[in-house]
Amino acid sequence: MTDPAPPTISAVLPAFNEEAVIADVVRSTAEALARHVDRFEIIVVDDGSHDATASQARCAVPDADVKVISHRANRGYGAALRTGFDAAGCEATWLMDGDGQFDPADIALLLPHYAADRVVAGQRIHRQDGALRRLNNRAFFGVVRTLFGSVAGDVNCAFKLFPAQVGKGLRCDGAMISTELMLRAKRSGYRVVEVGVPHYPRRAGQATGADPRVVLRAFAELGRLRRDPSLLGTVTPPER
Repeated sequence: MTDPAPPTISAVLPAFNEEAVIADVVRSTAEALARHVDRFEIIVVDDGSHDATASQARCAVPDADVKVISHRANRGYGAALRTGFDAAGCEATWLMDGDGQFDPADIALLLPHYAADRVVAGQRIHRQDGALRRLNNRAFFGVVRTLFGSVAGDVNCAFKLFPAQVGKGLRCDGAMISTELMLRAKRSGYRVVEVGVPHYPRRAGQATGADPRVVLRAFAELGRLRRDPSLLGTVTPPER
């Protein structure tokens, strides 16, 4: 028996005002993927940044397949991910935030667990976000567990590897997007494998996850999914 060939991978990196770090993130992402897969693409979604995020990403690795998609205005984290997921052209999609809080080399932790019928979800080790954001996260996902049952230990961890079709056609524009993704996978019969991944402090930029507007938008989207679960849709995993 030989190990299955690794999938082709679309790395989707959402970014908002990340000019200080995005070039390094793109370069290290390309280096990490080149070590493990034969074909990959990197999709940076610039969600209406007011700085040089897009140009820094575009010039980071001239000889790699890097696509930069820019929203004219800031549309929200979920909207940025939906744009990237829908544009992904490889077999698997790898979500990793563009803020430098993950090491792209840690894709090596996810790949051994990947299969076409699985979602491999990172679980942050020693989460490095502020206390308010962690508190909001615990409160929100307490509600998610009450309404939908257990989904994953760290639903919002922005370090996931999953079959591309699972991420296409999602609907949420805000922070609820990761929950929608995991609920769709669960509803569709995909196996979820959780893997611990290191998490690092921000080196620059400003997190928006604790912004009250972001939190309220997430609760509104959660309510819509609760009222109409058919919005999640389903995708069919391959036969095991």
